[in-house]
Amino acid sequence: MTLHEVPTLLHRCGDCPIRHRAVCARCDSEELATLEQIKYYRSYQAGQTVIWSGDKMDFVASVVTGIATLTQTMEDGRRQMVGLLLPSDFVGRPGRQTVAYDVTATTDLLMCCFRRKPFEEMMQKTPHVGQRLLEMTLDELDAAREWMLLLGRKTAREKIASLLAIIARRDAALKLRESNGPMTFDLPLTREEMADYLGLTLETVSRQVSALKRDGVISLEGKRHVIVADFARLLEEAGDDSDGGLPV
Repeated sequence: MTLHEVPTLLHRCGDCPIRHRAVCARCDSEELATLEQIKYYRSYQAGQTVIWSGDKMDFVASVVTGIATLTQTMEDGRRQMVGLLLPSDFVGRPGRQTVAYDVTATTDLLMCCFRRKPFEEMMQKTPHVGQRLLEMTLDELDAAREWMLLLGRKTAREKIASLLAIIARRDAALKLRESNGPMTFDLPLTREEMADYLGLTLETVSRQVSALKRDGVISLEGKRHVIVADFARLLEEAGDDSDGGLPV
């Protein structure tokens, strides 16, 4: 399969659905106009590899719609999912030509791309872009530390509830909704992918999802649409509380 380049007119920066969370969130109108000149869109089908670990990456990008995974492969062939890319997340590293992980589209994926060199030059001239990228990097660091706690200390039930809470909060943030009270969202991962990401077996994931459903913590419509009647209770099941908890 090959990627598809999408006409730039698909989204004007000011109307972009991830505008308030993406790397361009702090940009003023003149800075957005500069970004318009160096951006283009790429779409990928579910299951398609965006880029392989070690490959040269001549662009950086923001995820507009869809989900991608970051995966690392060990020398003996074993693979571990080490991260998720959700809408508004940034892909690539300015100043670095290669990537450290395989990036694979989990669902159909649309990315707003910027040629790496012009983007790096813009970072030198536009503090707003660099400031926002620093904020996003620190958020990723906080999320990675939280994930270490999840993988190292939480029970299987808490792991499932934590992942659901992360996805629910991000969905709410993108839609500019408060992350409290009833919440609904579509689960972007299969049970197998959840098991890989959480370090659990497929059977354990299925059993714990069923238990959360049976106990009234979540409801399911089909396999992917999740309804959370009481988000505070989901956070309790995740081992967090509404005053702190998991980052979005």
